[in-house]
Amino acid sequence: MFEFLEKYVMGPMTKMAQFRMVRAITQAGMSTVGITIVGSMFLVINVLPQAFPVLEGIWDVTFNQVTNIYMLANYATISSISLYFLIAIAFEYARILSEEDEIGIKPINAVQIALFSYLMLIPQLEMVDGVISLASNPDAGVFNGVATAAGTLARFGSAALFVTFIVSFYSVRIYAICVQKHIVIKLPDVVPAGVANSFTSLVPVAFVAIVNMLIQGVLFAFGTNIFDIIAIPFGFITYICDTLPGLIIIQLLIHLLWVVGIHGASIIGSFYSAIALANMAENAAGGHMFLAGDPFNPFVYAGGSGATLCLAFMLCFMAKSEQLKAIGKAEIVPALFNINEPILFGLPIVYNPNVIVPFIAAPVVCVILAYFEFQVGLISPIIASAPWCTPGPLNAFLGTGGHLLSAAISVVNILVAGAIWFPFFKRYDNNLYKEEQEKLAAEQAAA
Repeated sequence: MFEFLEKYVMGPMTKMAQFRMVRAITQAGMSTVGITIVGSMFLVINVLPQAFPVLEGIWDVTFNQVTNIYMLANYATISSISLYFLIAIAFEYARILSEEDEIGIKPINAVQIALFSYLMLIPQLEMVDGVISLASNPDAGVFNGVATAAGTLARFGSAALFVTFIVSFYSVRIYAICVQKHIVIKLPDVVPAGVANSFTSLVPVAFVAIVNMLIQGVLFAFGTNIFDIIAIPFGFITYICDTLPGLIIIQLLIHLLWVVGIHGASIIGSFYSAIALANMAENAAGGHMFLAGDPFNPFVYAGGSGATLCLAFMLCFMAKSEQLKAIGKAEIVPALFNINEPILFGLPIVYNPNVIVPFIAAPVVCVILAYFEFQVGLISPIIASAPWCTPGPLNAFLGTGGHLLSAAISVVNILVAGAIWFPFFKRYDNNLYKEEQEKLAAEQAAA
C-alpha cells in the first residue's frame, strides 16, 4: 500500500506542490489570513441579530447606526480579496524566479506590473454607434465601464480570484523574460538604483500593456471578457468541490498524503482555498455552500488532521502504555487548538499501519456526516473566517455568525470521530503495553 501511495499519490502531489506558481499561490493564501479574519469578524457583528433576535433592539440603536463605517473593514478585505492575492502572488512569484533562476527582477516592480495589468482588464466595454465605449448601466451598478459592489468594485472581489492567478503569472513572466533576454533599457551604473530599476521595467510594462489590449479586444469581439471566460471552468470546479464526492476526495487526498509524511492539509488546501473564500463571500450574500471559509476544522477534523481531538484525551487519560501516555500529555493542550504534530510524528501516524484506517476513516465519515447535517439545516452556512487554531465548537460558532446549533453539531462530530478512533486506540495501546511489559520482564530477569 505504501508503495502504491508513494508512486501514485505522494509523487505526483509533491511535484505539483513544487510548481513555482502553486508555491506562490500557497504563500499568498497564507499572507491574507490576517486580513480575512479581521474582515470576517466585522461581518459577524453585522449578522449577530439574525442568530440572536433578542439583540435586534440593541443593534437598532447602536451598531446599525454606524454599519457603513465598521463594515468598511469588511468591504476593504473580503470584498476586495482579489487585490491582496494579486499583490502577494506577483511578489512571491517574482521572488522565487529571482532567487532560484537568478533573474534580476525586483518583486516590487513585479507587483506594480501585475497591478497595472489587472487594472487594464477591469473596465467593461460595449459598442455604441459603431464605437467601442466604456459600458454604462446604472441599474446594474456599472458606471464608465466599472461595475460597483458593496463598498468596492465588483471585479476586486472573490469571484475574480482565478483571474488574478492568471494575470499574475503572465505579467511577472513577461517581466522576467524581458530581463533574462536583456530586452530592457539599460542605464549607466552611475544612475541611482531606484531610477535604473524604473527604466528596466519600462519595456516589460509596454509588452504587458499590448498583451492586455489584445486580450480585451479579442474577447470583446467575441462578446465576452476574461472574467466571464475564466468563470466557466472554475465555476464548474467550485460546484464539484461542494459536492459530497468532491469533499470525500479532498479528505482522502489530505490524509493519504499525511500517511506518507507529507503535509496534506497544506498542499490540498492551496488548491481549494480560493474556492472556499469565493463561496464564503457568496454565503455572506445569501448563498448556501458547504465548502466556504473553513468548514473542516470545526466539523470534520477538530484537533488536527485525522480528527484526533478525542484521541488526544484517550492517550492522556486512558492509555496503559508509557509511550502513549507521554504522547497524550504532550498533545492534550495543542489538540484543543488543532495542533497535532506530537500525534502525527510521535504516535506515530506517519507510516504506521496500526492507525491508518481510523486516521482516514474518521475525517471521511465526519465530512459525509457534516455534509448531510448542512443539507438539512443543522449546520448554518459559513460566512466568516475564524483562525484555524480556534477550538472546533467556537470556530463553528464564529464562522456561522453565531449559530449555536452549528457549535453543538461540531461537538457531535468530534464524538463520532472519537468513537471511530477508540477500538483502534485500545488495540494499539494493548499491543504497546504488552511489549513494554515483556521488555521490563526481560530486563528484570537479566538483572
